[in-house]
Amino acid sequence: MAEPTSTPEEQHPNPNEKLVRVFDTEQESEAMVVRGLLESAGIDSDLTSLDAQQDILPGVGGTVILVREEDAAKARRMIEEYKQTPEEIETAEYALNEEPPAEG
Repeated sequence: MAEPTSTPEEQHPNPNEKLVRVFDTEQESEAMVVRGLLESAGIDSDLTSLDAQQDILPGVGGTVILVREEDAAKARRMIEEYKQTPEEIETAEYALNEEPPAEG
């Protein structure tokens, strides 16, 4: 009898794996961008919310990204590169109320 094979969608992470924190932010949207960056590089990650009761601890909370210990160094390098990317990257676009740049 053939042994069943599992697809990547059926595999579950080992709950006993050591996870390390590689990124934290107060903005969940930024954490989602970083998580997508890591996933595009094949690094599995876990997004964890650290929200505290705001009436007891105002301003405390945020989102943390955890990765496997063996992926931590690569993940941190990728995050550093992401942080060093200029916020406004020049593109070939121009505003609708501007004249297109002259070719020459």
